[in-house]
Amino acid sequence: MKRSVGPISYSLAAAATAGTLALTTAAPAHADDFRYWSLRHGDHGAWRTTAEGPGTYRPADGAVEGWRFAVFQADTKESVVPRAPADFDAVCAATPEKAGTKRVALVLDFGTAQDAPSGEKPPTVRSHCVQLPPEATTAEALAKAAPPLRYAASGLLCAIAGYPRRGCGEAVTDRSERASGGTSSHSGSGSGGGPSAGLLVGGGVVVALLGAAVWQARRRRDTA
Repeated sequence: MKRSVGPISYSLAAAATAGTLALTTAAPAHADDFRYWSLRHGDHGAWRTTAEGPGTYRPADGAVEGWRFAVFQADTKESVVPRAPADFDAVCAATPEKAGTKRVALVLDFGTAQDAPSGEKPPTVRSHCVQLPPEATTAEALAKAAPPLRYAASGLLCAIAGYPRRGCGEAVTDRSERASGGTSSHSGSGSGGGPSAGLLVGGGVVVALLGAAVWQARRRRDTA
């Protein structure tokens, strides 16, 4: 049975949903690319787009969760995924099972030099095997494995392990800055203040934003 996350959580989720609808209806005709983190779930060795945000999604024991930082291009239909395989055994083989916990493999791909904001160098791809309570979410696994995390006021995840130092979902309009193969699975257009709804859905970020908003509100409630 799910616990109530309180009226603040629902207000944040509603606000994020309203913002998504506004982006959907107000997007201009031109398309921008956007640089941000997106979440993927491992599925029998492959990566698939997420249907739920990290703040509410509870991976099962043996799950693989992947994050990729990239410039997602609005004018293509491919999808940027972590460059390491979704292989639970490769990440968690050395971590023994423990009663009352679950093991979740995290793959963190910080992107290429072409993905990086100006003046920053992406760390190499890394993985973590995280041991957590059975009800823990993907956001909790990430917070344990790769602090510091940085979130925007909207709940959008801006940085993992402190990368990048600045910026959050910003538009990339100079084609020389765009990552080769940095693409999203849905077309969309930007409004200058962040990715459009179509691009966010393709990159798995609308649900990430909603889930992060709920998770942050829950953390504030629990620590109050």
